[in-house]
Amino acid sequence: METISYEYEGALYVNLTNRCDCACVFCLRHNGHKGSIYADDLWLEHEPTRQEALEDILAHHPEDYRELVFCGFGEPTYRLDDLLWLVDQLKGCLPNLPPVRINTNGHANLILGRDVTPELKGRIDVLSISLNGSTAEEYCAVTRPRDGEKGWEAMLDFTRRAAQYVPDVVMTVVNKDKTPEEIAKCRALAESLGARLRVREYIPD
Repeated sequence: METISYEYEGALYVNLTNRCDCACVFCLRHNGHKGSIYADDLWLEHEPTRQEALEDILAHHPEDYRELVFCGFGEPTYRLDDLLWLVDQLKGCLPNLPPVRINTNGHANLILGRDVTPELKGRIDVLSISLNGSTAEEYCAVTRPRDGEKGWEAMLDFTRRAAQYVPDVVMTVVNKDKTPEEIAKCRALAESLGARLRVREYIPD
């Protein structure tokens, strides 16, 4: 049974796609996993329609959670139009919808070929963007984006633009093999873009 939405630490996560333009070295999907510590069956045989996703989310009573997070086993902004449609529908029928977060690699504008950041205003409360390094070289070594260094530049530009429309923009790094100096550089970079830094614990598979 495929998982569209699932619970983790009091939040409801939504898994819309397995597509991704990166091949991060620490991503579980490259080690043959079809799930994660969050859920066992995140690999989708078919992507849910927006209506299927809406029904699945509503069946979980999202108003009972502390946060609604679009994440899953791929890059959710591949389906940004559907994602924003879902948020509009949920906000329309649930006046007490919790804060909405997207976990993203920051490549939405690159993937979709347009600046999507104005569309996030009033819909997305928190944006969590994978930074993974303080330089283009380190970023590409860890994240392995399909478009190489262009992916690094696109992620930085997306973050800077999104900070104008989303109340809380967070950039994340995984603490594996990071020195305090590297973490400090990442923090300075995030803050220069209008974001804050969150250091994530490395979770071995």
